[in-house]
Amino acid sequence: MEKDGKHFHHGKSSREILDPSRVLETIELKEGDVFLDAGAGDGYMSIAASSIVGEKGKVYAVDIYEESMNILKEEIENEKIDNIEPIVADITAKIPVKDKTIDKCYMGNVLHGFVENGEVDKVMKEIRRIVKPGGTFNIIEFKKVENAPGPPFHVKISPKQVRKIVEEHNFEVKVVEEVGEHHYGVIAIKGKYD
Repeated sequence: MEKDGKHFHHGKSSREILDPSRVLETIELKEGDVFLDAGAGDGYMSIAASSIVGEKGKVYAVDIYEESMNILKEEIENEKIDNIEPIVADITAKIPVKDKTIDKCYMGNVLHGFVENGEVDKVMKEIRRIVKPGGTFNIIEFKKVENAPGPPFHVKISPKQVRKIVEEHNFEVKVVEEVGEHHYGVIAIKGKYD
């Protein structure tokens, strides 16, 4: 959706078209990891991650929409989940998490909006700040295909574009692979001495 010439992050869920277990297996999420879901929407990926990271791990679900975080808070309460922290925040400004604390930062169907709005550098600066050396930034995006689910074709980004973005911000691409009928994933690692 576009508003005033800018791509509008609509806060909808990809729940129906993206399998969380396949995504989390692809990014090799494991027990004890600290996971951040950047642009979490209703938090369905965060909920799936919480059972994998377990009691020793932690999940931060961050989204700019308070309404989305309220839906997640309700689910957390209903399911009695105690390792997810929902956070209402603008990830283009500041992610309220300490430096170098995140093992796996996940961004699903969100990066294309930051590209379209010219906000990539701000977002990537924050991602770099919070990911531990040796940690990963895991991007899932819609395949750049016409007449398929997702944003308009001109807003979709290719794996090549994602690679360029992460490499410009000192992440090294480890894996690019299909993670569903309509999606691909890019796993990028932050340098161990960074």
